[in-house]
Amino acid sequence: MKITLVTAEEIRDSRGNPTVRATVLCEDGSTGSFAVPSGASTGTAEAVELRDSAARGAHVSLALERITTEINGALTGVEVADQKKIDALLLALDGTENKSRLGGNSMIGVSAAACRAAAASRGVELYAYLRTLADIAPSHETAPFLYMNLINGGAHAATRLAFQEYMIVPQTESPREALALGSEVLRRVEEYSASRYSPAARTVGDEGGIALDVEDTEIPLKILSEIRDALPKQDSFRIALDIAASSFFRDGSYRIGERALSSEELGERLAAYAAAYGLLSIEDPFEETDFVSFARLQAALPATKIVGDDLTTTNARRVQKAIDEQSIEAVIIKPNQIGTVSETLETMALARKHSVDCIVSHRSGETMDAFIADLAFAFGTFGIKVGAPRAKERMVKIERLIELADLCAA
Repeated sequence: MKITLVTAEEIRDSRGNPTVRATVLCEDGSTGSFAVPSGASTGTAEAVELRDSAARGAHVSLALERITTEINGALTGVEVADQKKIDALLLALDGTENKSRLGGNSMIGVSAAACRAAAASRGVELYAYLRTLADIAPSHETAPFLYMNLINGGAHAATRLAFQEYMIVPQTESPREALALGSEVLRRVEEYSASRYSPAARTVGDEGGIALDVEDTEIPLKILSEIRDALPKQDSFRIALDIAASSFFRDGSYRIGERALSSEELGERLAAYAAAYGLLSIEDPFEETDFVSFARLQAALPATKIVGDDLTTTNARRVQKAIDEQSIEAVIIKPNQIGTVSETLETMALARKHSVDCIVSHRSGETMDAFIADLAFAFGTFGIKVGAPRAKERMVKIERLIELADLCAA
């Protein structure tokens, strides 16, 4: 079934910033759309968002123009089910290393919309169609673990807390059970913070968690650990961190409050946290070029997964370097980091070939699109990052996972 039209419109993400929604129409009347998210904490190797200016939150009329003219012209008449050809045409049309001419936002919008349109044309669920596009070894046979960001810091909150995400990971592969537990723990975090901090010191972060205005990076760990110990089942969840260390790396050191830590000192702090709180994973513990320090920490913490995000940016070449240097045991997968569905699947396949787990992730500026839930479920990824179980743009991903788990269990 051939593509007849590619359109686009400007919508708003969860932070209220403009973003792109692309739609692909086919000759049989089938359509598919994708609403593109946007990150606040981004790696320098990510696909470039095309905006009308360099200002954060600038409009995306340039991206819309690229979609409705150049991309529409290139894809009209192409078989919608030929994902590799669609993405190859997008890459050739862009012609840059970092997707800066068409924009990574334009490209992933159209690439994912075409994927949805192909699934609709074939009358199959998106997750089932995705499985026809790649052979990726699963980490789980059922749903992925939910990574829920309950205490927000770093670029996701206007506080003094340097570390970006303090997550709980319910130890169940049932997304329905994970949602129930995550909601209960979030309620307890809110009660705890309300009893100890003023309203000004406990706001809500970009991803729906509590943003505590504290400088001590251990305080959120103590809070989550205390709540876990008070639950009827004390091993019901594990704790994971996203350090996003590039965001506070300045002049060769890591700035946490008034302190400037070396990579060795930061590594020692993280190792102590891993031992004290049984951390499941630590994402981006060092700045985005320091593959060596990642590897050193992974070797020191065999029971904790070191995860690449800014380090790897869903880019197969960077993931291969991380594999070669034994820097990580897991990798964050964000389709809009790389710009096409085909490249996303290539990176996931490479990681799993080398027994590196995939954790599919949302962005801090999210949309009401659940594509990543289908992506994670399709390939049995180790985890999926969904934020706090509160805001509608986060809940739609969890609800889709529940729907898929129920569908496959029936």
